[in-house]
Amino acid sequence: MREIRLSGQLVCATEEEAQQVRKHLPEHTRLTRAEPGCIAFDVAPTNDPLTWSVNEQFTNRNAFIAHQERVMSSEWGRATAGIERRYSVDELAR
Repeated sequence: MREIRLSGQLVCATEEEAQQVRKHLPEHTRLTRAEPGCIAFDVAPTNDPLTWSVNEQFTNRNAFIAHQERVMSSEWGRATAGIERRYSVDELAR
């Protein structure tokens, strides 16, 4: 199986959205890094206070799909559902 890498940006439209990201990101990061198959998970602020850089890597597609499913029903998922995501997902040869 191939590793999965997601990279891109989380782009807030308002300061209120950015506040939701700042509020929920620490727990979302903790939970994601504890997931089976998570190799790397980094969400970092950029020079734009409404934009975060996102980099995720999972051992395989199944681990990535399990992460996506967990996120959809999580507090993070609900709090940030309307925030724009500009992501690309790539499969990496091992």
